[in-house]
Amino acid sequence: MLEILQYPFFQNALLGSLLASILCAIVGTYIVSRRLVFISGGITHASFGGIGLGVYFGLNPILSAMAFAVASALGVEWMSRKGNVREDSAIAMFWTLGMSVGIICCFLTPGFMPDLPSFLFGSILAIDSADLWLLGGLTLIVALLFTFLLRPIQNIAFDSTFARSQHLPVTAIEYLMMTLIAMTIVATLKMVGIVLAISLLTIPQMTANLFTYSYKRMIGASIVIGCIDCIVGLYASYLLNVPSGATIIFVSIILFAAAKILAARKH
Repeated sequence: MLEILQYPFFQNALLGSLLASILCAIVGTYIVSRRLVFISGGITHASFGGIGLGVYFGLNPILSAMAFAVASALGVEWMSRKGNVREDSAIAMFWTLGMSVGIICCFLTPGFMPDLPSFLFGSILAIDSADLWLLGGLTLIVALLFTFLLRPIQNIAFDSTFARSQHLPVTAIEYLMMTLIAMTIVATLKMVGIVLAISLLTIPQMTANLFTYSYKRMIGASIVIGCIDCIVGLYASYLLNVPSGATIIFVSIILFAAAKILAARKH
């Protein structure tokens, strides 16, 4: 393990995975508590449209994907609030819109696109300083927002109707959280790709939820579990010479299964 720490690409991957663990733990706890997994999956796949547009127009694919994902997230929230479109229908529309736009733009782009597979399946060993700055900046912003808005976010996550009766800014916070979810998903695309991004936002939180119902403790436990998943997954991928993103997710599922058995024995 110590010898691979000498390589800069592995140092970047390790730092990126730790930042992603913190970011996904904070945002993912809200997703799991609010039961927004399906919405998050839709946003994840919709972001492919932004990647395709970025590649076609020669823009930074991550920034264009983030803009497209945020627009899709806010669009789903707005359409579902209008009442004349069901939430699952709005998700399906933006999901398929993003995938279709991404595919069309990729086919229209001349030449070979070497980075496209990394966006689909992830390549954590290829992340660079720009990706780390994005992850670090977003992690800092999310941590500060949750520090100052933890109580209203927690109340809305568990019961938005009650939160509204307490005159909390439910609508504003829900739009804010949809934006943060979209940005978090795109920030982790380089790590695990579109196919597996939603796993980082749900599996560590599901594992933590087996042992605690406290919102703060779920965040803390999710950070620890996410870090373990990433470190073990990175080392296993190095030993087995297999894709690191998929290995990290596989390790997280194994850890969840083990925790589920342990929790069942305790009860």
